[in-house]
Amino acid sequence: MSSLHLDSFLPYRLSIASNRVSGVVAITYQAMFGLRIPEWRLVAVLAEGEGATQQALGAATRMDKVTVSRAAIALAERGLVDRLPNPGDQRSHILSLSAAGRALYEQVAPKAIEMEARLFEGFDAAERRQLRAMLERLEAAAAALETERG
Repeated sequence: MSSLHLDSFLPYRLSIASNRVSGVVAITYQAMFGLRIPEWRLVAVLAEGEGATQQALGAATRMDKVTVSRAAIALAERGLVDRLPNPGDQRSHILSLSAAGRALYEQVAPKAIEMEARLFEGFDAAERRQLRAMLERLEAAAAALETERG
């Protein structure tokens, strides 16, 4: 029988790495911009598109609907997103960045890129490409397992 050693169990190591990176990012975004990670994720996704429903935002960010809802409410209260009725579904809204939200994104995005560069200072370009490719394969494998489980 194999025994599990948590420190060498890759899903655990990925979770620890993710938590550490997210923690550093969270502290920075909170201190500089008053944003929590879920709020920043919504701002970033909305900046890349024309607007989206909370359901679509949840799918894009892999966050649960309660987290998306709370983040959307916080952003709307700060005037960073506009909530417009969804003509295709009267029970939902289309969220889009307001002018203030877009201005905030323009301030945060360069800091995000700078933070990414600092995190990967010890990696050369080939290692970064390899890590990205491996993460994509890992995400695809996890998606396949999700599909198997229904």
